Amino acid sequence: MDLPLGIKGERSAEVSVSNTAKAMGSGSLEVFATPAMIALMEGAAVQALEPYQASSVGTALDVKHLAATPLGMRVWAVAQLIETERRRLIFSVEAFDEVEKIGEGRHERFLIQDEAFLKKAYAKTTPGAER
Repeated sequence: MDLPLGIKGERSAEVSVSNTAKAMGSGSLEVFATPAMIALMEGAAVQALEPYQASSVGTALDVKHLAATPLGMRVWAVAQLIETERRRLIFSVEAFDEVEKIGEGRHERFLIQDEAFLKKAYAKTTPGAER
């Protein structure tokens, strides 16, 4: 599948008690959690692929969390496809709150065939199954 470089996706959320560092176990404060920011970035990359009906899995992240965001503030992430190599996709990812950029980095995904991927994953639950 040939995907055009430059395609973009975006996902947004509101900082709530459930996506804070304290709630997610990644810290002790009620500010937007790094794991929640990363999930937003991955979601933005997935959204970029939706018009192409492309299934993919995340395989690598290199992300910096640059600034804290308090409860009640809107946050969003943008992912842009910047490189492809066969099934390997590299996205530039950024996250923002209503005041500033809060995160940036790169995210790698691989295009998959759903059925084959799931067969291999679920083979782990069947002793002697071919993986």
